[in-house]
Amino acid sequence: MQYNIFDIIGPIMIGPSSSHTAGAVRIGRVARQIGENDVEKVDFILHGSFAKTYRGHGTDRALVAGLLGFQPDDERIRKAFDYAKKEGLEYQFLFEDLGDVHPNTAKIVMYKKNGEISTVTGSSIGGGNIRIIDLDGVKVDLNFENPTIVLKYIDKRGVIAFLSQTLYDRGYNIENLSTVRDREIATVFCEIDRYLDERTKEILFDDERFIFARYLSKRFR
Repeated sequence: MQYNIFDIIGPIMIGPSSSHTAGAVRIGRVARQIGENDVEKVDFILHGSFAKTYRGHGTDRALVAGLLGFQPDDERIRKAFDYAKKEGLEYQFLFEDLGDVHPNTAKIVMYKKNGEISTVTGSSIGGGNIRIIDLDGVKVDLNFENPTIVLKYIDKRGVIAFLSQTLYDRGYNIENLSTVRDREIATVFCEIDRYLDERTKEILFDDERFIFARYLSKRFR
């Protein structure tokens, strides 16, 4: 078995625990990219050890910091609550058994200004690494080690071909592609080999067939 150096020494971060702090920040950052900048209220639902030690290990501040867009090594994490107050972000921490999931799991429920509700459920699996297991009720298994495009559309022929051809024409390689269908709605998760440029993003996201389009990466574009 091969190990990444960060699996051994952990990530560069603020906080006492890579699992409870750095991983929590990353889960919050994924939620921010799903909710974009339209979130006004958040429920952080904590499961397992997250629920038991969230204050002592700074998981509460880390989740809020991630939702604000901070990186795991950002000094502002310590004052994340103050920054959230300045931005007018309302939040609360709730506790629930989320079932057969990793002990370090949080479900983030985001209430948007337009009335929509988005949810992200993620697990911090050690060394600052995360696994997203649910997006808006769709069961997934994503680690976001690669930049990922998420597209939701009314299931019809030609959409995957359009996505693949667009990426090929723009010089991207697809690392992994999976589709989840719920009745007539399909959601595609497409991992690519490098960060998405703005022009390619426009070509994809402006297509009228997509009813939901997000680009998720370790950095914000």
